[in-house]
Amino acid sequence: MGTISLEGLEFFAYHGFYDEEQKVGNKYSLDITIHTDFDTAAKSDRLRGTVNYEELYRIAVEVMSERSRLLEHIAWRLIERVREQYPHVEKVHVAVSKFNPPIGGVCHRSRITLEG
Repeated sequence: MGTISLEGLEFFAYHGFYDEEQKVGNKYSLDITIHTDFDTAAKSDRLRGTVNYEELYRIAVEVMSERSRLLEHIAWRLIERVREQYPHVEKVHVAVSKFNPPIGGVCHRSRITLEG
C-alpha cells in the first residue's frame, strides 16, 4: 500500500457561497492524495498498475470548471470522480483552499479537507 499525491494544484475558478464570488472568481488550490496498492506498477514499471497523474489532473480540471457554492462540495465531487475512474483505490484525501476568502478581515486562505 502506498500514497500518490498531487500537491499545490492551482486554479482560477468561479466558486463561492455569494453570487459575487461566482461572478468575479478567485484563486484556489487543491491537494489530492490517493491511498492505493501500486505493487504491480512498482515491480513492472508499467503505468496500468497505478493511478495516472495526468488523468488525476484532468479530473481536477473538470471538477474545478463546474461552479460550486461550497469547498466541501468541490472535494466531494473530486473524490467521486476519482473513485469512478479508479474503483480499486482505498482512500482519496482532498484539501481545497480558497485564497483571500471574503470574511471581512485579513485571511490568506480558507481550507477544507475531506476523505472518502
